[in-house]
Amino acid sequence: MPERPLSPAAADLLRRQDGVATRRQLLEAGVSRETVLWRPSRAWRIVLPRVYLVSSEPPTQRQRLIAGLLWAGPGSAIAGATAAQWHGIRSADARGRVQLVTAPPRGNRQSGFATVRRSLLVDPDEVTRGVLRLSCPARSAVDAAFAAPTRSDRSAILIEAVQRRIVTIDALAAWAYRLRDGDRARLNDPLEEAASGVWSLPEAELLDLVAGSSLLPEPWPNPRLEDGTGLPLTAPDLWFDDVCAAVMVHSHKYHSGALWDETVERDSDLTAAGIVVVGMTPRAIRNEPIRVLQKVERTYLAAQRRPRPDVRAISRHHVPAP
Repeated sequence: MPERPLSPAAADLLRRQDGVATRRQLLEAGVSRETVLWRPSRAWRIVLPRVYLVSSEPPTQRQRLIAGLLWAGPGSAIAGATAAQWHGIRSADARGRVQLVTAPPRGNRQSGFATVRRSLLVDPDEVTRGVLRLSCPARSAVDAAFAAPTRSDRSAILIEAVQRRIVTIDALAAWAYRLRDGDRARLNDPLEEAASGVWSLPEAELLDLVAGSSLLPEPWPNPRLEDGTGLPLTAPDLWFDDVCAAVMVHSHKYHSGALWDETVERDSDLTAAGIVVVGMTPRAIRNEPIRVLQKVERTYLAAQRRPRPDVRAISRHHVPAP
């Protein structure tokens, strides 16, 4: 006996929700109880409790997000690292789960790939894209950073969020201020690093390292540079303006293949302008901090011994974090 086609209302519902619907939605759209009972064991998938994918194929990530929202119920939103990844923060790691937030009286719960966390905080800037509801970029980044297991993970998330211009440091700080004092303390140092102007976690670690030197002045992170004719130069990771010395952090994580070659070769325009340049890797910064600091100090002293070249540096504006 051929299967009865779905009603127009059910077909429209599934079109809007990428083939995902709750049991209640299907019944209200005219799908018979027998169909809802029978088809999941043959042609449909049950992806979460009482949430069905009207297909035998594995769910896509978007279908998983929709299923999570349907299971979490009205007023829920995709949150934490899941939302941060959606907003473009690649260092946020949801570990394959769909993280959601909901308001009381619903409580914390977990099933399959989805986790719901209750929160009293209201997100006035919640993002809606069709059937998707997501925490705003600032809340997503703060929640993802708070849940990250290490300080370096927390810093990486907040630094990337600011430097990729996904969110401002002010917006991050505003959401951090809404946390309880004990919880906010977990994010104080990562927020300061995000506000410092560094563009990566290795740069933040280098900035901390340089701050412990009794010889070196405070460097500028990622300033804009021009030579004597006004021609733009490559922005160094750290800059000592009094002596025109640059520090470059070369990382295969962010540049590989042809991009790696280009990254290393770009330092040559700084050298051609008379700037003293020292390069290093994130591994050296982390594993050999004393040697790295000594290398930077020797470079600074060498730059002091020659006339300052005709180079203009413009410090980028940074807003202090809490």
